[in-house]
Amino acid sequence: MDDNIEESIKYARETVGGDPLARHLGIVIEEVSEGFARVSLEAKPEYMNAVGRAHGAAVYAVIDQSLAVAANSRGVRAVTLDVNARYHSGAPGGDVLVAEASPIEIKKRISVWKVEVRARSAGSLVATAVATAYHQA
Repeated sequence: MDDNIEESIKYARETVGGDPLARHLGIVIEEVSEGFARVSLEAKPEYMNAVGRAHGAAVYAVIDQSLAVAANSRGVRAVTLDVNARYHSGAPGGDVLVAEASPIEIKKRISVWKVEVRARSAGSLVATAVATAYHQA
């Protein structure tokens, strides 16, 4: 792995992965490689919706964080343009939401990413998303 990619992965893990909201929520960066990220978040009681499942906003938070880390691991700064998320099942309280982001297509200024969110203990698919990132010059 060349030094630029190693620096980009470090930036993605530490700077992007450690942004103030991610730290506040407790999002953990589990794995980062060039064009890939896995992040997790414990479904704490304060992250539950009215029916005792992980709130959609908590699920979205791991979707966007995994995208941000993955898109920034390639040596070019990136920001989220669009996320289309589908929710498939609820994650029970106390479980851990795990989001993995990987590229579908990467171009010079725009990239498209697939993100899957699963409940670690339950093993269920919680959400899928297709997201677009803009690469800054």
